[in-house]
Amino acid sequence: MLTLIFLTFVLGSGILLLKKPVQTKFVALISLLPFSIFLYLLSFLRSVKDGVNSVLYRSEWIPSLGINLDSKIDGLSLLFGLLISGIGTLVYLYATSYLRGHPLLHRFLSYLTIFMGAMLGVVTSDNLITLFVFWELTSISSFFLIGFNNEQEESRASALWALAITGLGGFFLLSFGVIVGAITSTYTISDLLTQSDVLKDSPFYLLIIVFLFLAAFTKSAQFPFHFWLPGAMKAPTPVSAYLHSATMVKAGVYLLARFTPILGGTMEWSTILLVVGGITMTYGAFHSVFRKDMKGILAYSTISALGLLVFLLGIGTEIALYAMAVFVLAHALYKAAFFLITGIVDHALHTRDITKLRGLKKYFPLLTVAAVIAALSSAGIPLTFGFIGKELIYESGLHYADYNLSLVLVGALFFTNVFLTGSGFLIGIKPFFGTPIKDYCISHKPDWRLIAPPVVLGFFTLLLGILPVIAYKEILLATFSAMNGAVVEMPLAIWHGVNTSLLLSGATIVLGTAVYFGFKCWNSSMNVVERFEGIAPKNIIAFIVEKFRQLAFRYTWVFHNGYLRSYLAVIIVFFIGLVGYKLFADVPLSVNTVGLSEFRTYELVVFLITVVAVVFAINTASRLTAIAATGVVGYCICLIFVFYGAPDLGMTQFAIDTLTTVLFLLVMFKLPAFLKLGNSKIQFRDAVIAISFGILISIITLQALVSPADKDISRYYAENVYTLAKGKNVVNVILVDFRGFDTMIEGIVLSIAALGVFSMLKYKDDEE
Repeated sequence: MLTLIFLTFVLGSGILLLKKPVQTKFVALISLLPFSIFLYLLSFLRSVKDGVNSVLYRSEWIPSLGINLDSKIDGLSLLFGLLISGIGTLVYLYATSYLRGHPLLHRFLSYLTIFMGAMLGVVTSDNLITLFVFWELTSISSFFLIGFNNEQEESRASALWALAITGLGGFFLLSFGVIVGAITSTYTISDLLTQSDVLKDSPFYLLIIVFLFLAAFTKSAQFPFHFWLPGAMKAPTPVSAYLHSATMVKAGVYLLARFTPILGGTMEWSTILLVVGGITMTYGAFHSVFRKDMKGILAYSTISALGLLVFLLGIGTEIALYAMAVFVLAHALYKAAFFLITGIVDHALHTRDITKLRGLKKYFPLLTVAAVIAALSSAGIPLTFGFIGKELIYESGLHYADYNLSLVLVGALFFTNVFLTGSGFLIGIKPFFGTPIKDYCISHKPDWRLIAPPVVLGFFTLLLGILPVIAYKEILLATFSAMNGAVVEMPLAIWHGVNTSLLLSGATIVLGTAVYFGFKCWNSSMNVVERFEGIAPKNIIAFIVEKFRQLAFRYTWVFHNGYLRSYLAVIIVFFIGLVGYKLFADVPLSVNTVGLSEFRTYELVVFLITVVAVVFAINTASRLTAIAATGVVGYCICLIFVFYGAPDLGMTQFAIDTLTTVLFLLVMFKLPAFLKLGNSKIQFRDAVIAISFGILISIITLQALVSPADKDISRYYAENVYTLAKGKNVVNVILVDFRGFDTMIEGIVLSIAALGVFSMLKYKDDEE
């Protein structure tokens, strides 16, 4: 499996080199890439469809850290993999016609292929760290897809918002993985199944699931992180159909489903998922009928569907998990069809305004059939696969253990489904029926590559609705078993008799139809909804982001204001605070002056010369005097080295100080006169910092005289300097042999600095 994903990335990168070939009529052949992956994944159905077995691939990456490129194919990963590759095949075919003639089609197909490989990596990864790597690759590749129309400011802004929100989720996913790995000593997801009790009993359990939830909620557009999804509708329609109906936005749902048998089943787990999922599904469903733009309707109905999936995971019963598996498949089929149909309408009429569209069945009869099937499945009409999913959804609420809470759950589900039914009719019924508008000007007649994908999706919606046993036996039983942790037979059927679920489904259809016919009334109330935009999550988060940006600007202005003295001051103050705290808090300070040598007259003279030179350097208005004074300080240090028996260091210091002084003179000779950029307050601050630093270094030096020294390192050098390096000067051998690479890099740095100095000396202004 890893080889397949790697080849997908290679092919995705290679498409960038095929700018001319993708502009030919043979570009549709590229859809064979996801189709071949689809066929390959189908070969695993026999291995996993009983819900007991799974296929594991082990591949070491960094075994010392427990990070491996392991893959696991079970019912859950296979369902998502088939959706990624199957719907991907249709989207590729669709995109080759939708973007036909686009000069950057090769770039689009490259992004799409890399995204597909990343999604396959997410759903098949069996290691927390590699899961995170693929997770981030989906965020990055989706950023390029959402912002594909980069000449439009709105597209760029939407892509940035999507990357920011999903990237934040990636941070929490990595944090989740690290904590889980630290507790269980493994990053392998399969092994975590045996560590469930360890994680649930851990004092960090709540933190673990919160990090996991934040990762999933940001990717799957849960409230209050949902707002990036409607903005992402600025992307081309193939992107919306692929990323925002069947793949990327369901990655968060997949993540929750994957860890349900490991971390689920607790009060904290269920409560958070029920609350967030319930708010998201009702909020999204309600808002979906207030939109005029077809993509806007689809965006909010998708948010609602994602919330519904999270809500079912929060219920957590066997029938709820089973309903979740069924609804993932049903929703992917009809929602992808909706997006593709919307793209065709927009492509042909250059409008997605639902109030300006009607009677299109006269122009697009086959497309009308596909749209109606998708709308009926969305509403849960019998003989569509959506009907099977909707009945199971109601069953999951009705069979909840707590009766009072069961009523609340069913009420929330009923409210959501009513509005989702209405929004589905707005997309699949309203544009195609009624009296056609006379001034329609169809600029682009859809070819078979545009029509075929929604028709195929409609066909499978009907096939699985009439023969649900196909989906049950082949994939859904295995998917449910992967989430449930055990195999429980729940055969799908079209008819279960007249029961509460059927009555609720009928009432949903009736009220959903009423919502559809009341669209004009609902739409006129849009002004009421817009009054609350100021407290919408997007505006609140944008406000927080702006305040954070202002804080960052002020922080930068204080600590990175362009003055070298400020940078040095920050570094030194931090050093004083950190080292000073550890010194006075943990070290028993004592000063022993017994071993110090007597103070000699010539040492006093050198000390006084140093003090006078420092005073001149910091007070003179002449650059030449300041350089000369610092040179005097350097020569005095040379004399101190000589006084205390280190003539080699004295000679080195003498050479370096002389060279530095000469270079300063050569470079600064051409600079303008001193500018007085400081004031008395800054000078006082710098003086306090300098004196404090000097006192701290003095205390450390005196303390070092009485502290026991570990001389193992110096003894090693003394004993091996000749035998290993054939040298007698320990310092030289250390610099050239034992730390030769350090010396080489330092030489490179000095060479670069010399080139910079030489360039400054040779520089001549054009005006001279």
